[in-house]
Amino acid sequence: MDIAACGLICEECEFFEQQCPGCYEIKGKTFWAEEVMPEKICPIFNCAVNDNVYVNCGKCSKLPCNIFNQLKDPNISDEDYEKSIQDRTLRLKSKQ
Repeated sequence: MDIAACGLICEECEFFEQQCPGCYEIKGKTFWAEEVMPEKICPIFNCAVNDNVYVNCGKCSKLPCNIFNQLKDPNISDEDYEKSIQDRTLRLKSKQ
């Protein structure tokens, strides 16, 4: 099971393999980040892997941080997103 820096399970993502081979493979330069982020890289990946030299967010004392909240998909409810963050946080912390 591939787990992204943010705790998402790659195989559960609708874009995995068709549009994205996984964030580590492309060094956080996901198709959506290249379209909407000024730096052209996922801010969570950039913070965890590039800036803090973590494997993922699991060792960060600020998990979940404001970057998670800023990247909420507007197509899902606040409740579903909060549940996703909780699940991802637990997943990341259990891998450490």
